[in-house]
Amino acid sequence: MSEQSDCDKCMYYEYDEDYDCYICTVYMDEDEMARFMNLKSRKCPYFRLGDEYQIVRKQI
Repeated sequence: MSEQSDCDKCMYYEYDEDYDCYICTVYMDEDEMARFMNLKSRKCPYFRLGDEYQIVRKQI
């Protein structure tokens, strides 16, 4: 799996305690979701590499 399709590394992939699972938290309207579901590519256009230390660097 390429880095751009690895949800585990994406900053939008978060644990939802209500559903007891991980979900994608990218906000998409109905049209965007339809386009996303019909993509032939396995690369997610919304992928952003999650950086756990981003907040710490801003504080320094």
